[in-house]
Amino acid sequence: MRISIKATHIELTEPLRAYVTERIESVKKLTTVGDESLHAAVEIGKTTQHHKQGDVFRAEVNFHMAHQMLRAVAVKDDLYAAIDEMKDELTRELASHKDKERTLFRRGAGKLKDMVRGVSDMFKKRK
Repeated sequence: MRISIKATHIELTEPLRAYVTERIESVKKLTTVGDESLHAAVEIGKTTQHHKQGDVFRAEVNFHMAHQMLRAVAVKDDLYAAIDEMKDELTRELASHKDKERTLFRRGAGKLKDMVRGVSDMFKKRK
């Protein structure tokens, strides 16, 4: 998995980079595709330079999988809280995506099973 981190209006320190990498790596186990096709583009920072209080820290991730892109954004008053909320939102997005894939597969398998039943019933009637 490739992770690129961009800092806006703040300095990207090594502990901050390690924290973001750890959070994004924990989400990798929810994916269904191979490790080489995953790319996470993370942007963290302040929303503006002049605000001192309130929700001023922003964390955003664009998570690219094979032929799919998921996005999660969080704005909080603490940078680490924003990163945690971003990870939670990305986890929800991945779970929803995985559930949709499973549902589509089962729907297709059910239709195929119905077709096979119809063909076998046709042969039983001929005998």
